[in-house]
Amino acid sequence: QGAGTDEGCLIEILASRTNEEIRRINENYKVQYGCTLEEDIASDTASMFRRVLVSLATGRRDEGTYVDEALAQQDAQCLYEAGEKKWGTDEAQFMTILCTRNRCHLLRVFDVYRGIANKDIADSIKSEMSGDLEDALLAVVKCVRNKPAYFAERLYKSMKGLGTDDNTLIRVMVSRSEIDMLDIRREFLTMYGKSLYSFIKGDCSGDYRKVLLRLCGG
Repeated sequence: QGAGTDEGCLIEILASRTNEEIRRINENYKVQYGCTLEEDIASDTASMFRRVLVSLATGRRDEGTYVDEALAQQDAQCLYEAGEKKWGTDEAQFMTILCTRNRCHLLRVFDVYRGIANKDIADSIKSEMSGDLEDALLAVVKCVRNKPAYFAERLYKSMKGLGTDDNTLIRVMVSRSEIDMLDIRREFLTMYGKSLYSFIKGDCSGDYRKVLLRLCGG
């Protein structure tokens, strides 16, 4: 709403939520704003980035655990041929596979892909794409691999350097406080060598800090 679009917020939420969570978001969005989330995404974003967000916003990812080995081999080969093997990138192929397959299947695809391309799928996305599309597909890969680590990175980036990205910091702390905050804290310590609690304590102040530390726990 208003001038500009918070692409980072859209990516974070749509890449990390379950189908059921996305279904509830869509229902509440329609009630609150009188139009669908998909309609607003379509009007506020463009090109392949829009298609990725719309695909994620439908909440139709396979949430099973079955890994079809033949399909995993095929998907990995398709990703390789859509990116590293050719001049230019078939972005639609990346979207189709990364936004619809189940987590266990994608983890197998990533392993097979590394064997074919001699390169990690995340590195291929970084070299083949740019801007919001790159950010969106990287977020999907990170959430598939380790969702708490993805949120730990989001929190770290919201506080590092000059100034604080309060919107991201508050959103992640509130939305994950009763879901996987313990896991996020563990990943944060592993990744950055400092506890999330101490990072918040050093970056924020006053009642704001007290509330965030209460959400963090520990």
